Formats: sequence, C-alpha cells, structure tokens
Amino acid sequence: MTTFTDLGVRKEYIKGLKELGIKTPTEVQQEAIPYLLENNSDFIGLAQTGTGKTAAYGLPILHKINPKKDQIQALILSPTRELVQQIKKQLFKFTKYVDDKIFVEAVYGGEKIDRQIKNLKRTTHIVVATPGRLIDLIERGEVDLKNIHTLVLDEADEMLSMGFKLELNRILKYTSGSRKTWLFSATMPDEIRSIINKYMNASAKQIEVNKNALVNANITHQFVQTTIQEKLDVIVKFLEKRHSERGIIFCRTKAGAKKLTKELQEEGFSVEALEGDMQQKERDKVMRAFKNESLQVLVSTDVAARGIDVKDLGFVLHHQLPEKLEYYTHRSGRTARAGKRGVSLSLILENERNKVKEVEKSLQINLSEITI
Repeated sequence: MTTFTDLGVRKEYIKGLKELGIKTPTEVQQEAIPYLLENNSDFIGLAQTGTGKTAAYGLPILHKINPKKDQIQALILSPTRELVQQIKKQLFKFTKYVDDKIFVEAVYGGEKIDRQIKNLKRTTHIVVATPGRLIDLIERGEVDLKNIHTLVLDEADEMLSMGFKLELNRILKYTSGSRKTWLFSATMPDEIRSIINKYMNASAKQIEVNKNALVNANITHQFVQTTIQEKLDVIVKFLEKRHSERGIIFCRTKAGAKKLTKELQEEGFSVEALEGDMQQKERDKVMRAFKNESLQVLVSTDVAARGIDVKDLGFVLHHQLPEKLEYYTHRSGRTARAGKRGVSLSLILENERNKVKEVEKSLQINLSEITI
C-alpha cells in the first residue's frame, strides 16, 4: 500500500494529515504529488470533486514555498467563496506541525475588499482567490503577483461555466513569465483546451483519474417516469421515505426552485432554496443550517449549487434532467462522497426517455427505472 512517505511528503506534513484522518493517498494524490514535488513544470489533472485534489496540489505547493521570503509565491484560483475558504482552511491544517509559518490569505467577493487589502499587507505566501475579486485587487494595485512560481486553476470547468472566462484570461496573461500552471478539471470542454493551448507548455503532463468511474461508483442512478402534474407527489413520497437523510433537489430555473421550495414547505418539509441572486449573508445562513443538519433539503439551480461541499448527503434529486450532460456529473457528485453510498434520482417525462439513454451512453453508467 502506498503511503504519503512513499510519495515524498515531509514527515511534519504527514503528522498534520494524520490528525485530519488522512492516512492513505487517493489516486489523484498518488499520481500528482510525486510528479509535482520533483518537477518544475505545467500539469493537467482530470479529476472529480471529492477525490482529494486539494492535498494533491496543496502539499507540493507548501513544499515549494520559501517561508523566509516575504512575498506571494503561489496563487490558487477557485470558482466560489465556499471553495476558497475551504482550500485555505485545509492548507492551514496541513501546516500545523511545520516549523516556519506559511501564511495563506483568501480573497473573494461578498466581503469588504478593504479588509482583504489590509490582510494582504501582512506576510503572505499563498493567495487563494475567486477570479472576480482577484481582478479587483490587481486593478487597485493591491496584490503583487510578480514573484509567483505556481498558479493553480482548481475546478477550471466550473470557473468557465460560471462566466469567468475573461477574468481567467486576464489573470493568466498578467501572471505570465516563469510561473508554472497546474490545471484541475472534472471535464474537458473546448474552452479549457484553448486555455491549455494558449497558456500552458505543450509538454505538460496530463493525468486522468479513473476515467470510467467518471460519476462516482458509489452512486445508485435511478429514474422515475412521471407527469408534470405528478412530480410534486413523487418528490413528497420520496422524501417521506428518506426523512432522516439530507439531500439536494436540482431545478433548471430560479423560478422553478422557488415554486418547488414553497410547495414542499407547505407539505411540512424542512427545505430552503439556494439561488444565484441571494445575498451572501442569506446564502451563508441557509448553508449553515444545511451543514449543521437543522435543514434537510436544499432546492437549487445548477449555478447556485457551485462550490457546495457537504458531507453525508444521502441523495440528489433531478426535478428535470440538466441541459448539459456535464451538469449531471456535477449534480450527482454531490452525494456519495468519501466512500459513502448515495442515490441520484431523475424525474423523467415520457418524451424524455431518449435523454436517459444519452446520459447512460456518454457517462457510461446505468440508470435503473423504479416506481415510487
């Protein structure tokens, strides 16, 4: 069995990992860590959320930081505030037993920029950022990136599908020079290919983690054929059977998410909507309730659910199949994390059966039909 020592991770980091309960490296960690520690080059990792990517790039970055140098040496870009905060927290925990302090700052929208500017005036070695807020700081001349040796694009496909294409291009141009780029993505749309071709070395190493298990192997994929009128009934019956489990119901539109939330609340379920145009304070409040399990179900659109990482979700329910196939992957991947099992159930109208075939074929999974 491979250990973190075998991968070349220093023992003070292994001590920190052990405390977090991380004892054996995941596949993406086994592939990425030794390569990134030993080489100074560009890197592409195709891996789903929940596969241990943060440690896969985070540990090599921490090993490469020179704590004696008071300058920003690495930049990690991630799509949402929640993910940025999570990455910062993890890096901080990895370094618990390291002698020389490595300082990580997080910058994201939805919080006063002045506070972040003040924090960046302190010693900072690594910046974790959302693309939009980073551009603001660059434009104000408040962040100095000329000494960075590593730029990580985490969840690159999510950043693009959230509309950060221009920002990413600007940041990549702005930081060009001798820095190395490490790109992590669950899917490989054309826009990512063009970023790779434009900004990365043609000889960049590419790894792909269990491609055929693209959608987590611990998920049971099911569908129910129903009618528009009966969808609410089906959902109510489904939730009644799973009253002790938490899950997310995906709707295609904001209006649809609002309507369904109201209907389920009237049926007496503990449910809230997560929407793209919510105030950050409201969003945080809903997420807190969901995480501490006082809320059972979230109803969300694809956009609003970006960056959610909640442990122990029993199910994901698709009120409608998503327009884009890769959204099915992103949605379903919210359940069955860290070795747990989960259910992904889609509600299908009679004329959508061919879409089920399409999902099965392109994602190499099997959706079984059930009745509720």
